[in-house]
Amino acid sequence: MRGAIARVLGRAAADGTRQVYDVAHNVAKIESYGGRELLVHRKGATRAFPAGSAEIPERYRTVGQPVFIPGSMGTSSFVLAGEPGSLESSFGSTCHGAGRTLSRTAARKRIGGGELRRQLEQQGIVVRCPSPKGLAEEAPFAYKDVERVVEVVERAGLARRVAKLAPLGVVKG
Repeated sequence: MRGAIARVLGRAAADGTRQVYDVAHNVAKIESYGGRELLVHRKGATRAFPAGSAEIPERYRTVGQPVFIPGSMGTSSFVLAGEPGSLESSFGSTCHGAGRTLSRTAARKRIGGGELRRQLEQQGIVVRCPSPKGLAEEAPFAYKDVERVVEVVERAGLARRVAKLAPLGVVKG
């Protein structure tokens, strides 16, 4: 990642880059619920434990588990923090992404990679992808409205919004 950042933004930007938090897209963990040990498998989901949970890193215990809900390469993404409702409603889980509305094949049929690259670059988003086909598969219109998804997560009491992120670049390999 630092190599890609150096090529696009320069060595100084890459040297100042640090990992803030890492989230697996698919994970299975043994966790306790209702006095029972359960294997909780989260596929396309992430933990959203509330503040005070002993299982989250100490530096986040006062605010809750960091939650990332990415939109698409052309839309906002969000950072949230877990809320108590997640333990009550979803084994301490929430979605990990806006979710697709179109298959990869359907997305490719609606737009070419070159046209999508031009659209993203017109929005000021730097694109690094060796395959136009691979880029087209991830077209923003192939995903749900991330703003709406985050609104539902908040209303369900699973997590609360902390920050809204705007895309600066896309790296797809």
